[in-house]
Amino acid sequence: MENKIFTLSEANELLPQLKADLTRLQNLTKQFEKQYMDYQKEKTDFEQAFVAEQGSMDPFFEQESQLEFMKMEADLLIENFARKGVQLKMINPGLIDFPAVLDGEDILICWKEGEERVSHYHGWNDGFAGRKEFPQ
Repeated sequence: MENKIFTLSEANELLPQLKADLTRLQNLTKQFEKQYMDYQKEKTDFEQAFVAEQGSMDPFFEQESQLEFMKMEADLLIENFARKGVQLKMINPGLIDFPAVLDGEDILICWKEGEERVSHYHGWNDGFAGRKEFPQ
């Protein structure tokens, strides 16, 4: 969904689905980070304890495959935000922008994790620090 322009009500209608997608992505990245740290430690310990014999089976193939699959799943989840026309700015904490127009000016309606609804906006170059409450 390229160049989607949202109204405030459209952004709020989509928000529950985006929150669910974000939670799924956050859980996946948390799981990935833990599994990656475990993998790194085990691999370092193994390499320090053994000199791998040429032609021996890679004991980390399964872990590496799981990590790669998790990365692909995360990439797909991230791409789903773009397909819906929104910009995922941060995963933790969640920060999502919705392209919009206000008084003829291109803006980004923004939502940050913890807010009940979408209610702020900022200019394309202002970033999060330039947030203002959306006029009613």
